[in-house]
Amino acid sequence: MITSNLFNDLKSVLTEARVEQRTSPNQFFGNDGHVVVSPQTEDDIAAVLAYANETQQKITVAGNHSKRGFGGVEEPSDILLSMTENKGIVEHTVGDMTIIVKPGTLFQELQDYLATHNQQISLDPAHPEESTIGGVIAANDSGPKRLGYGSARDLVIGLRVVYPNGEVIRSGGKVVKNVAGYDMNKLFVGSMGTLGVVSEIALKLRPLPKYESLILLSFGEASVEQISSFSQKLLDSMMEPTSLELLTPAMAEKLTGQQDYTLAIAFEDVERSVHYQEEFVKSIQPDSAQITIVGEKEAKDFWKRFYKVFPNGHREPEGQGTEAVVKVGVKDLDVLHVLKESELLADYYNISVHAHGGLGHGLCQLHLIGDENQVISAITSLRETVKQRNGYAVVKHLPLDLRRTIDIWGEKPSYFFLLEGIKTKMDPEKTLNAKRFVGGL
Repeated sequence: MITSNLFNDLKSVLTEARVEQRTSPNQFFGNDGHVVVSPQTEDDIAAVLAYANETQQKITVAGNHSKRGFGGVEEPSDILLSMTENKGIVEHTVGDMTIIVKPGTLFQELQDYLATHNQQISLDPAHPEESTIGGVIAANDSGPKRLGYGSARDLVIGLRVVYPNGEVIRSGGKVVKNVAGYDMNKLFVGSMGTLGVVSEIALKLRPLPKYESLILLSFGEASVEQISSFSQKLLDSMMEPTSLELLTPAMAEKLTGQQDYTLAIAFEDVERSVHYQEEFVKSIQPDSAQITIVGEKEAKDFWKRFYKVFPNGHREPEGQGTEAVVKVGVKDLDVLHVLKESELLADYYNISVHAHGGLGHGLCQLHLIGDENQVISAITSLRETVKQRNGYAVVKHLPLDLRRTIDIWGEKPSYFFLLEGIKTKMDPEKTLNAKRFVGGL
């Protein structure tokens, strides 16, 4: 009866075609709602939020559900605010290399459009065909090319955000050189939709590279010291790799067919510069390492496969075993030790682990598959190892039942009181994405 009343109330807020009553909310990943609303405009979003805030209804915000397994431990909320209809390009200023886009736009669709203007958003999130730009920004998602590209926080120059009470604010602007006031953008990027609903995103763009290539450097039986020494030489040089991503043997076998520790080194520039950097890598490679250089088309194909290796919440798994994805952040070259630890975890807990990490930015991702108890134990063990290196481990993908047994964010940071204060100020009724962020915010 309560759901029916809510359904009828929301039909008076939005048109009936934009409101749907959910008969069976998703229980596997959660982050769903009893009534689904699909706003098309910013005014629609504001009206729904104002209604929910006033009537103390809880809202889950979703794009294309690729991050449904990331955070959140509550029962289905009252309202699922689906952003899939709030999509499209608002403004593209080709000469200034900026674009304003609505959050429900699929990332790959946006990149395909920009490619016709020889431009791109310099981000490489996983599953670009299924991820919305709003979801990428909300999670501050990035990939191996973060080394050369930076993160979402570096690219967002302006946002329009609807607060939980329906008020609309603007942070930043439409141009790159904007220095007025506090940089509020960074507050919302990575906040998992807990502070407000982003209705427009202004991004700075880059030209498409004239040429790109990929070097796969396989180390065979090489030691951690050899890989570390080579990577340090490359990072200390004048070369500018877009990625310096180390793959574990299991991950390398999946992508290349060769079961060795493998560095995926990407270069993007004019063709002459790319070839110059390839020659430099050849000149410093260890004698025991095997080098393979692939051209532009093969490099693009490699990365397309790479971004689809790990699972996401867009669909439920069909195979056997529990799947988890863990993001680890450590100092640059400590990545080597995290990846070595992943192999030990696989053996000790009898689970499958595919992992990679960026030498240069320190971010790793591990895909664990196996018995649910063993997977949880492996995550707990990994956290202890990472803590000893002053790093962190965040669970980015896990079924709802298991998210309730483990704190996916780990220990509260020392500045948690600031996050808590901001949440209380912006969303005092806790309307948005309940317990989806650090410390149960």
